[in-house]
Amino acid sequence: MSDMERAFGRSPTFLVGAERQRHNLEQLHRREQHLAEQYQKNKPLCFNAGAYQQTHPGKAAEGHIDADVTLVSPMLVGVADGVSQIAEYGLDPSELPKELLKACEELAMQQLMPENMKMPQGLYRGPIPLMREAYEATEALGSTTALLAVLDNSTVIHGKLHPMIAVLSIGDCEILVLRHLQGQVNPHETNLEAIFHTEMQRIDGNAQCPLQICRIDDRVDPDFDERMPIEVIERGSAVHCVSAYEGDIVVMGSDGVFDNLFLDEIVDICNEFFHRQPGSKFVPTEQALLSEVARRIVEACHAKTRPGPFGQYPDTPIGKGGKRDDTCCVVAEVCEWTEARSEAWARVRRQRRWRNLLTCGGSFKGCCEEEEDGGKPFVPSSEYSEYSDEEEERGRCTIS
Repeated sequence: MSDMERAFGRSPTFLVGAERQRHNLEQLHRREQHLAEQYQKNKPLCFNAGAYQQTHPGKAAEGHIDADVTLVSPMLVGVADGVSQIAEYGLDPSELPKELLKACEELAMQQLMPENMKMPQGLYRGPIPLMREAYEATEALGSTTALLAVLDNSTVIHGKLHPMIAVLSIGDCEILVLRHLQGQVNPHETNLEAIFHTEMQRIDGNAQCPLQICRIDDRVDPDFDERMPIEVIERGSAVHCVSAYEGDIVVMGSDGVFDNLFLDEIVDICNEFFHRQPGSKFVPTEQALLSEVARRIVEACHAKTRPGPFGQYPDTPIGKGGKRDDTCCVVAEVCEWTEARSEAWARVRRQRRWRNLLTCGGSFKGCCEEEEDGGKPFVPSSEYSEYSDEEEERGRCTIS
């Protein structure tokens, strides 16, 4: 060891022999091969997702309106958390988030469906233009945070399709992307591990003051500037891009999820449900199971607000006992966009057009036209969401 190395307390870098280098390269190749093979198939991907939401029992007993909204569709999933304080001014805090996510889904179906991506009207320009156009299509008053995950099949690298998940976040909803990686303890099983996570956007770190999209009138704020929500979307949106692989799990939720659960607790819940063996053929998860995972996550959030047998409240990211809040969660699995899925979604769209026709009695031309993009989504369908009459009575809203 030289005097300089001894002075700095360093150990020399060891020479690695050819055989060991070859072994290391082979191991690296094996770890990456199963991911690279998916790109070589040159296939578009989509989301298979379920959602669940529930007002905290304490808030429900006080008559609070559940302003959380979830969106589940093949190329776009999202959550929006309406600002409950709007209700004090006689406004429904769920109206703007509902309108906004419905508009986002309509644009996604026009721009992001693989069969539409080469059409001029299907030009996808990124999540910020999509969000701005969706907001401009809304009319409701209110204020909301928003989080979108877009499955973008338009990216091509070295001549091969390279699907990406584009994430747009405004406010304190969060997303967590999990991937099946070979287990360290048992190499014959895979474990889901977090590979991407967004952070909350809160003004001065205040849990009650997230960045938000709002449209209000003089009753709420006489100084409201109509240009502000567009500025929030264009300048305040946090945008990220993540490579998408078949089998990836996307968990997204309102602040009621991520204020109450630590990331490793969410990962542990997911690992209870999703099991794969390395090298095994991927089989898509039943949507009912995805909704069950979302339900378990929401229930775990509410459990954090109850004291234990000795009166002690559990730890949460914001302190003991967490936060009583409306809580919604979407759990999505990335899978191949197949002809069967395309046909199933087309059936959903046709059912919606018939429902719209029956609702309006044929009085409104827009409800009954056979549009090229499959019509406008207004009514949730059980084929893509766990939306039921019981949920509707309790004010839950899942758009799909």
